[in-house]
Amino acid sequence: MAVLEQGSPRKKTKSVYVSTVISIALVLLMTGLLGLILVHAKNLSKYVKENIVLNVIVNDNVNEGDVLSLQKDIEKDSYVLRTEYVSKELAAKNLKEDLGEDFVEYLGHNPLLPSIDIYLKEQYANSDSIQPFINKLEKNSRVKEVVYQESLIDMVNNNIRIISMIVLAFAVILMVIAVALINNTIRLAIYSQRFLIKSMQLIGATKSFIRKPYILYGIIHGLIGALIAILLLIFALQFAQKQVPELIFLRNWYEFGAIFIIVVILGILISGLSTYFAVTKYLKAKSHSLYR
Repeated sequence: MAVLEQGSPRKKTKSVYVSTVISIALVLLMTGLLGLILVHAKNLSKYVKENIVLNVIVNDNVNEGDVLSLQKDIEKDSYVLRTEYVSKELAAKNLKEDLGEDFVEYLGHNPLLPSIDIYLKEQYANSDSIQPFINKLEKNSRVKEVVYQESLIDMVNNNIRIISMIVLAFAVILMVIAVALINNTIRLAIYSQRFLIKSMQLIGATKSFIRKPYILYGIIHGLIGALIAILLLIFALQFAQKQVPELIFLRNWYEFGAIFIIVVILGILISGLSTYFAVTKYLKAKSHSLYR
């Protein structure tokens, strides 16, 4: 009978610890998923901005050597990420594929002009930066005109700005909820140990002596919960990339690694601090208040 009486509290304590770890893992999983969404949104924004094209149409009387020289000059500019030279023949081939018929044969000549496609760096992919850059290009005697979709660029930047603000606000709210949930879970776990905490204090144990093992357990539970959350996050990443193969272009394992480290730090920090405050609460409590 005594064995059964001793075994029951131990099983109860273990079940409390297991539920605590699972709760921490689930909360950190939600936090990590939001982090991954933020990273993917940032990378998607960068990808979209760096694929906005400026078409520099070159005069017809400029030979190919001068066009290539112009391309090299453009690539030296701090605004430019990369460029692509589109010859008259390549432009005709691309248009033929788009139209589905050979317009050169119909017209008897190729009316298209050679061009240079310019892809700007992310920070310069906005109307305020693009216009001075275009004005500088149009002063070059080899350039006929520069074509770009101003309305598309403004729309992309406005949408990215709005989405970023919404995601950031959601991240702050979720972080507050995550801290509150982990804190409440640990407080409930420590609540089941309140009589043991007060008993140790009554027989002369110091507060630091009593706190130490609980905080250690709290840190371990936070670490285990974080590792479980990371495994689930990796699984979620692999699953998402199988369902949407295009996500591989947004993959950045350095940033993902940073998120995993943040998840571990949050798990340890929140769990450790919550345990500290929960134990301190019962160390300060009066004996009669423990029965409430």
